[in-house]
Amino acid sequence: MKRIFGMKSKSLAHSFAAVLLGSASLVPLASASYDEIVQTAGGVSYVSGGVGTDSIDRLSSLAGDFNLKLVFALKSGAYVSDVRVTIADAAGKTLLDATSEGPWFLAKLPVGNYQIVATFAGNAVKRQIAVGGARLRTIDFRWASE
Repeated sequence: MKRIFGMKSKSLAHSFAAVLLGSASLVPLASASYDEIVQTAGGVSYVSGGVGTDSIDRLSSLAGDFNLKLVFALKSGAYVSDVRVTIADAAGKTLLDATSEGPWFLAKLPVGNYQIVATFAGNAVKRQIAVGGARLRTIDFRWASE
């Protein structure tokens, strides 16, 4: 009986190790593709993320390609994600309607004036902004709570 238990334990240990190694190799791939994908909607390029230091580093390296950075947090300072972002031009035409996957949202807009509506947990915050050329403009959005 000891021998069978030993074989089962060894087999179980090997299976467990294989699962751990397999999942460890999948995690970097999942997070690498999660935040680095630059998308385009209505002629506006954007990317979002910022959950964890690796994601922040990747987005920081991409920031030079964008002229608008939105940061989402509670007034307590805790970052939030799953924020709906709507950007409309000066004429009121919606150029972008997307959901931010993390507390950072980078966009590349033509020079001009825009209205940004960021909605978190059903609470919308509106901002009127002007975007210039290539210089990155950072706008913070804060909510009292969830």
